[in-house]
Amino acid sequence: MNRRIGGNEYNRYLGGRIPLVSLIQTIVVAEHLNFRHAANALGVTQSSVSARIKALEETLGIILFERRHRGVRLTEAGRRFVAEVSAGIEQIDHAVRTAGAIADGTVGRLAIGLHGSIATGFLVDLRRRYRAAHPAIEQSIIEGSSSHTLAMIREGKLDVAFIVNVADVPDCHSRHLWSEALVIALPAAHPLAPLESLAWADLATENFLVRQGGAGPQIFEHIVRRVAEHGRSPRLQRRDVGRDTLMHMVAAGEGITLTHEAGSHMPFPGVVFRPIDDEKEHARFSAVWSPQNRSPALRNFLDLATHMSRLNGLTMRRQNMPSSLPVKTPGNQETGGARL
Repeated sequence: MNRRIGGNEYNRYLGGRIPLVSLIQTIVVAEHLNFRHAANALGVTQSSVSARIKALEETLGIILFERRHRGVRLTEAGRRFVAEVSAGIEQIDHAVRTAGAIADGTVGRLAIGLHGSIATGFLVDLRRRYRAAHPAIEQSIIEGSSSHTLAMIREGKLDVAFIVNVADVPDCHSRHLWSEALVIALPAAHPLAPLESLAWADLATENFLVRQGGAGPQIFEHIVRRVAEHGRSPRLQRRDVGRDTLMHMVAAGEGITLTHEAGSHMPFPGVVFRPIDDEKEHARFSAVWSPQNRSPALRNFLDLATHMSRLNGLTMRRQNMPSSLPVKTPGNQETGGARL
C-alpha cells in the first residue's frame, strides 16, 4: 500500500480531507508508540485514536505504523510523515501565537510621524515608557511637514503623527496631548543675548530664519502676526534645512528663529534661548491618526499618551496653585493655611 503522494494529491488532502485532530493524534502516537498511552495523554478512548489513525492511513494510501502486540512502530514513510507534520504543526502554533500577540498589541510595528527633533520632552518620555511596556513593538520614525505626515496617515503609511497647532483634521481623529512655551533662539554674540527675557518689541526688526519643513509654516505665520502687531513688516527667510542646520545658521549670525521650549533644552554651540515675556500662546502638540486604523499597538500607544497627558496636566495645575487655600470649617467659616 505504500506509495508516493504527488502535489495534486496533497492539495486535495489539505483541502479538507484530513482533519487537524488526526494529524495531532498521529504525532502523539508517534511519541508514545502505543495507542493506549497516546489515548490517555489525549484524554480520549483508545478505539477513537486507532480509528482515526486507520482512516488517515487509508486516505493517504500509506501505512504509518506497524502494529505489534505491545505497541506500534513507525514505518519509514511514517517517520518522514510525522517529521514533516510536526514541523507544520509548530509553524501553525507559532502563527497562532504571533497573531494573538499582534491582536493584543504586544508584537508588531508602530510608524510615528514627526515634524522635527524629538531629543527631549513629552514625546521622548512617551516613547521610552511605551518601549518599556511593549519591547516587541518596533517604533519607526518618519520626519516631515505636517501636510506630508497627514497624507501618510490617510494613505495608511503612518499609524500616528504628532503635529503642532493642528486644527480639526477632516477624516482623521486628533487629540491634544501637551503644550510648550515659545522661545527665541539667537546667536550667543547677539546684543540681546545678555537679557534674561525678551519682548516682541525687541524682536520686530530682527531677521528671522524659518524652516520650510516641519512646523515651519506654522512658525512663519506666527512671526508674521506678532511682528505686524508692532507695526513692522517681518523680515523672514525660509530655509529648506533641518533643525540642526538651522541652528548652525543662527550661531553663525545669519538670523534668529522661533522654536518651542523642548528644543531649548538641547544646548547648541553658539546659540542661546530666551523666553518672550509677552508671548501668551503656546505650541500645542496633538496626536493625529486615521479612524480606520484598528491597530492594537496604536491603541495602547494612545492610551499611554493620554494617561501621561492627564498626569502632566494635574502636575501643572498643582504647580500653579497657591501654597495655601481657604478651608471650610464645620461652622462654614473659612480659614487660611491649608498647605498642599
